[in-house]
Amino acid sequence: MTELNRIKELCAAQKIRPTHHALKRAVERGIDLKTDIVPAIMSGEIIEEYPDDYPYKSYLLIGITAKNKPLHVLCSVGEGELWIITEYFPNNMEWESDFKTRKKVL
Repeated sequence: MTELNRIKELCAAQKIRPTHHALKRAVERGIDLKTDIVPAIMSGEIIEEYPDDYPYKSYLLIGITAKNKPLHVLCSVGEGELWIITEYFPNNMEWESDFKTRKKVL
């Protein structure tokens, strides 16, 4: 099973554990678990991997919310749960128009 499939499987089974940071940022950014984060994960793809993150390897996904907006979700898999580390709506200042590629810093 691929990591993306495992992430989606845990999401579909509602085995989601948002960190305190993720909950705080969701409130600040007007992001909802059910209408934004879950649809983004289920439609998502991995665009970056962070194998050295602790305590679990983490993944940056891009997906589409229920309102058809792109959303980045940073998550990891551990202890049979999907940990949501943070989430945000990507912007054109940091990301190319596909929101999958970081802009080069000059």
